Amino acid sequence: MKKTFGPEYLSQLTPRSLSVRYLLTYVSFLLCSTVAKTRINGRWHLPLKGPFVVASNHFSSYDPPFFTYGVQKPVNFIAASDQEVEWWLIWAPFLYGWIPVDRKKLAPSTIKTALGVLKKNQILGIFPDGGVNETILGTPKNGTVYLSTVGKAPIVPMAIYGAEKAIENILAGVRPRVNVNIGKPFGPFQLNGSKEKKNKSLQKIGTDMMVRIASLLPHDRQGPYLNNKKIKKYQSENGFIPRP
Repeated sequence: MKKTFGPEYLSQLTPRSLSVRYLLTYVSFLLCSTVAKTRINGRWHLPLKGPFVVASNHFSSYDPPFFTYGVQKPVNFIAASDQEVEWWLIWAPFLYGWIPVDRKKLAPSTIKTALGVLKKNQILGIFPDGGVNETILGTPKNGTVYLSTVGKAPIVPMAIYGAEKAIENILAGVRPRVNVNIGKPFGPFQLNGSKEKKNKSLQKIGTDMMVRIASLLPHDRQGPYLNNKKIKKYQSENGFIPRP
């Protein structure tokens, strides 16, 4: 048996059909409500229908089931294909599928596929800092805001925490506590001006997006966005303060 699955395999994956992903939503519901003590806050912020983009932090390789449990609808994940996935984790991308993206060299086909999802009024799921950061929020890539802008779809910020300790807790005979917090949607925005001006706008909006995600996390997980003046404002708009 292979120990890891790399870019050659991962780049060939595609999202499964809507019916399959819809069925797997029930599987994630069963998994996340029995194996873990999962609490969802802010589901009322989710638009009733697509298109929209859900942008979440990525503290754990086990985040995707909790992501779908929070949204409770089929999601088209965009995930890095330029990585190695352990054999015991490959079942999730194999069953659910994803839109592969090479973080070092973004292919036009990836953008086309992602925009096609939004054109069909479906949901895109993205981890905007581009990888698993097990402790705190990272720096966003431009892709999430770009797709939201071109696809004319709002961004829904989400935070997942607690899943990073799931296996350790389960092996110790303890059900892990996992929080899935969903914030108020924002955007889409319109980008105008030169290429340089557009890039600056993308970076500015991307930073604001991460602050919105930070507002859904306990203060010790907010990383470089800790003490940002907008966090309290966004927590007020979200209608709740994250549990530790």
